[in-house]
Amino acid sequence: MHFLKFVWDPSKGIDIFGFFTLHYYSMMWIVAFILGFFITKRIYKNEGQSEESLDSLFIYSVLGIMIGARLGHVIFYQPELFKDDFWSIFLPFSFQNGFRFTGFQGLASHGAAIGMIISMYLYNKKVLHKSVIWILDRVVIPVASGAVFVRIGNFINSEIVGKPTGTDFGVVFTQNGEDFARHPAQLYESFSYIFVFLILYYFYWKTKKSEQQGFLFGLFLVLLWTIRFFVEFVKEPQSKDEYFAMMGLNTGQLLSIPFILIGLYFMFVYKPKTKLS
Repeated sequence: MHFLKFVWDPSKGIDIFGFFTLHYYSMMWIVAFILGFFITKRIYKNEGQSEESLDSLFIYSVLGIMIGARLGHVIFYQPELFKDDFWSIFLPFSFQNGFRFTGFQGLASHGAAIGMIISMYLYNKKVLHKSVIWILDRVVIPVASGAVFVRIGNFINSEIVGKPTGTDFGVVFTQNGEDFARHPAQLYESFSYIFVFLILYYFYWKTKKSEQQGFLFGLFLVLLWTIRFFVEFVKEPQSKDEYFAMMGLNTGQLLSIPFILIGLYFMFVYKPKTKLS
């Protein structure tokens, strides 16, 4: 018996009336957004913000993150969809070889990060009228908690898998037709993101770093993308023909470096032009 070898072969969701499948992956996204809503609600209450502004934040966040994550995946990992199956980029259906419900498969965290920043800019301009950095310093806390569940969803789907371990240690993803162990890279990330959330939560509630504009946002970028950079060493490429690969680094790693540098800038260099009242 190999105690370190784990065979993973779950169903991917719940079949509803034989019409479509409610994917566990989608349910993990729902859990992420609901948990994030309650975390943000407590933060907004602490900051004296209204319930109306919180409701608007939720809508902007969901749209920005989901659209950004989807476009990020297609642009960086599956650009052929623009030509071969355009409407599947925006709809949970595939129109290749007939019509079928697929759910939203293929979401990239780099795109989600960009989508979040853009949506927070629009949210601030239309609703809050405070500061984009002020919002980002606070919204990254629930985003970090949500990342935990998104990677669990990837594990359930047997996607974004790790490289073969070459030993009995690891997880056998039998859904992918395999009989050898791989690194559970999704779980490595998910477990690490718990600490990202706890660190951000601590700095917000137990220190005065929330008063230093940009610090929490920068800390989030540094922690999350550093984790992503190192986990990529044991992760299989997400596309056979990656856009960027150099010096032994893959697309995910090269895309992570700018985020880390931006994070360091906001932590140690950034000075707001105006003080928040």
